[in-house]
Amino acid sequence: MGAILKRTSSSVSARAIRKAPMALTEALVARTMRVVADAGPVPGMVAMTDADYAGVRDELLASASPGPLKLFAYGSLLWNPVGEVHGGQRAVARGWHRSFCFTVKRFRGTLDQPGLMMALDRGGQCQGMVFEIAEPVGENLEALLRREMTILPAVNVPRWLQVRTEGAVSQALGFVVDPANPRYAGKLDKPAVAATLARAVGHWGSGAQYLFETIRHLDACGIRDRNLWQLQELVAQEIGRTHPAI
Repeated sequence: MGAILKRTSSSVSARAIRKAPMALTEALVARTMRVVADAGPVPGMVAMTDADYAGVRDELLASASPGPLKLFAYGSLLWNPVGEVHGGQRAVARGWHRSFCFTVKRFRGTLDQPGLMMALDRGGQCQGMVFEIAEPVGENLEALLRREMTILPAVNVPRWLQVRTEGAVSQALGFVVDPANPRYAGKLDKPAVAATLARAVGHWGSGAQYLFETIRHLDACGIRDRNLWQLQELVAQEIGRTHPAI
């Protein structure tokens, strides 16, 4: 796995937008957390190799537009960045939306209780942040790929997207779901997603924690995702039913 590095600088304001507090609180998230040992690679899955990562990295570098390499961050890369990036502008990727759309049996789920994680799925639009990938670009890009992709065939696929920032359109790297992949969960309704996020936990943490941190950091960037906001209310209710306070 590549080293996890911090952003060198950012123009992102830390001021949260004013709103009612989330129903999903840190206290509720804490009810979903427990120590889970990493069981290692899921049986039957094929792990990516160093050569696989190098091949994807080189293909992306060869197909990139001239100029700085940019990353479109829409989920956990906002609060757990991998590789070194800098800058930061709000951006919109049209034709894609963030969605809990693929299953995981490791990281934030287990074989007994698979979890769900986010990727960009077709349709709608997604507000996120664009960062520049810092030098050495190849090294930081590969660190990013190693965090986002672990199994072949990949379900979370890197793709160059057209994103719009204030007054400009540019190319940025995003991770989109492959709907042909067996781990693609399809377009689940919110109650089904909420039930999974309220229960699933792995050695990286719980699905509820993943949702909570994503919303919190989107808010810090001045971004409100209506679907995630509705989802967190359902997850809070589900945790209340399934994880009573001690």
